[in-house]
Amino acid sequence: MQEGCELAATHVVHLTDADLILNAAREAGAIGLKYFRKDPEVWIKGKDSPVSEADLAIDTFLKDALLSARPDYGWLSEESEDDEARLSAGRVFVVDPIDGTRGFLQGTENWMVSVAIVENGRPTMGALFGPVMERMYFAETGGGASMNDDPIRARAHADLGGGGPFAMAKPLATAMSRQQGTQIDRADHIHSLAYRLARVASAEMAGVVVKPTAHDWDLAAVDVILSEAGAGLVTLSGGLPAYNRNSPKHQWLIAAGENLITPLRKAAIGAIEEAE
Repeated sequence: MQEGCELAATHVVHLTDADLILNAAREAGAIGLKYFRKDPEVWIKGKDSPVSEADLAIDTFLKDALLSARPDYGWLSEESEDDEARLSAGRVFVVDPIDGTRGFLQGTENWMVSVAIVENGRPTMGALFGPVMERMYFAETGGGASMNDDPIRARAHADLGGGGPFAMAKPLATAMSRQQGTQIDRADHIHSLAYRLARVASAEMAGVVVKPTAHDWDLAAVDVILSEAGAGLVTLSGGLPAYNRNSPKHQWLIAAGENLITPLRKAAIGAIEEAE
């Protein structure tokens, strides 16, 4: 565990899961700030996905801090080698050390640390922390959702037109606008998918159409935040996404307030068919 870490194992074992992930997310954010706008070393993984020394430092910290406190929990992180032992764990930490790495490297403020606990295929608790913006989103099943300890609630309207903005690819917004006969207001791009979705929970955005490139670590923490804020994250068929499967990758997903999610989902199906 890193020198000076406040989450020493002798202390964190006595914390509730909520306090554990909230404290860990805050300390992880502080680590990220040490690298932010300071030209960290960067590598490319896969085809063109950047990972920085900040991502790896946060990942190392979170894995040490969380698993030293809960050694029986599984672990799934974007920046860790996958361990199939997570599939048989009763509870699993699902982590994205920096959601929005491209934005982080460009010096934009809206990157997030995402920490969730998943049980029986669904997230039961999530902390999403933006250290530059000083925003801490949190929710646990049955406990409501908050931002900086203030309750948040998604919008209640059910109208696609005039009720934006929405986050979706431009071709989808164009097709949807034409098919619906109303202008779909697109939001400015935000690199962090989790933050886009959190803005639905806090009523700053109407909805999000998530492309089939997202993974468990992008979604798990904010999924429970959405559901506890009176919104939802669903598949094109209307079902709930499942987590901690063999593959952490997801297909198309729709996020919106409970009254808008069905109209948006149906509109998205038509727009995706046209765009493809």
